[in-house]
Amino acid sequence: MAQNSVFLPDEFLAQMREALPAHLSMDDFIAACQRPLRRSIRVNTLKVSVADFLTLVSPYRWQLTPVPWCAEGFWIERDDEDALPLGSTAEHLSGLFYIQEASSMLPVAALFADNNQPARVMDVAAAPGSKTTQIAARMGNQGAILANEFSASRVKVLHANISRCGISNVALTHFDGRVFGAAVPESFDAILLDAPCSGEGVVRKDPDALKNWSVASNLEIAATQRELIDSAFHALRPGGTLIYSTCTLNRDENESVCLWLKEQYPQAVEFVALDRLFDGAKEALTAEGFLHVFPQIFDCEGFFVARLRKTAAIDALPAPKFKVGNFPFSPLKGRETAQVTEAANKVGLHWDDNLRLWQRDKEIWLFPVEIEPLIGKVRFSRIGMRLAEVHNKGYRWQHEAVIALAGNENTFALTHKEAEEWYRGRDVYPEATPPADEMIVTYQGFSLGLAKKVGSRLKNSYPRELVRDGRLFTGNDLSE
Repeated sequence: MAQNSVFLPDEFLAQMREALPAHLSMDDFIAACQRPLRRSIRVNTLKVSVADFLTLVSPYRWQLTPVPWCAEGFWIERDDEDALPLGSTAEHLSGLFYIQEASSMLPVAALFADNNQPARVMDVAAAPGSKTTQIAARMGNQGAILANEFSASRVKVLHANISRCGISNVALTHFDGRVFGAAVPESFDAILLDAPCSGEGVVRKDPDALKNWSVASNLEIAATQRELIDSAFHALRPGGTLIYSTCTLNRDENESVCLWLKEQYPQAVEFVALDRLFDGAKEALTAEGFLHVFPQIFDCEGFFVARLRKTAAIDALPAPKFKVGNFPFSPLKGRETAQVTEAANKVGLHWDDNLRLWQRDKEIWLFPVEIEPLIGKVRFSRIGMRLAEVHNKGYRWQHEAVIALAGNENTFALTHKEAEEWYRGRDVYPEATPPADEMIVTYQGFSLGLAKKVGSRLKNSYPRELVRDGRLFTGNDLSE
């Protein structure tokens, strides 16, 4: 494997010498930083079981090595990487897996350890969505997740990933994460704060990650992290779990932030040791019970994960100053609910009691019930998913709802070539004649969207912003 030309400042290396535990060597640390990062994926169990996924991709000769802390995670090696990007494979386009760095799967593993089953979770810094989608899969699309992202440009990417993975239980917000402690106190069973950080762990992916590195900058970042963790802790209900993680390696942004929180609320903060999270976890364990993952330990990105429990209530923060404004949705009444549900079922879309129908003008949405107590407390960018638009001839079903809610009825299987045409945004002229006028088109048994029959063609409804060019699917056409 080729070496990266990675920039490692002297002062950074001096800090690492101090931080490295006695059983790890500095030479190994530097060598690991110079090695390119292994690619890894996580199977999306909302759509496919791990066993079925492995069967589906077995003809492709992908080398898949299990990630020890995530039963759905695999390091992947492929011979055809240059010919076909992983993101253009059929299985990625239909949401069967997520391209996610192995160490970034750790925080969610820690959140759900010891059979923790939270009903309402917040992901404070959620884009691009790897951890939000992992949480949703672990929750089986039940309950609700509030996924927040401060950067406006990244909210769009976050929503696209949630939609591709068929997730229905997420509400999106776009705030500075420091507002939540005051706005929604004691509202969540679990919170993930994957904090913005100096990114010392990502040099294997980005050799220039430390070009602007300085101790002063790290201390500034740590000050923000303390404000974020304080806010998150206020938003957590007593008895709840807080996961604090970063992709950086210095103690100032990691252990020190958690120790600071414990100093603020000694009666309410308990550190929960992560030594039994997976076989080998002890290799990365700190004295406090946190995981401080140096890149050579598991041959992945550098990472830090702490699990905290809130053992008692703490004094509330002053009420927030912002106004939420009027909520533009109202819940559908019984008769209308029955009407919409029946029409959706006829097309092949089904949902359970975790979701409830709401309306705004001509739009019908499905909201996760578990998010309703927060309505009026914060302003949402979007809640759940748009199911349909009402028009004079009935309903226009929305793509994201079809991806998330389609079952095995009213489906029409596309061939390999037809599915490729679909992803390119083109109408499909199927070899076989579809039996109904409006059908859910599938490939490999998974929903690609809803198509209307117009004469001999299927009218493409794939959203324009998702249309793909270039090579698609596997190197060989294995379906024919």
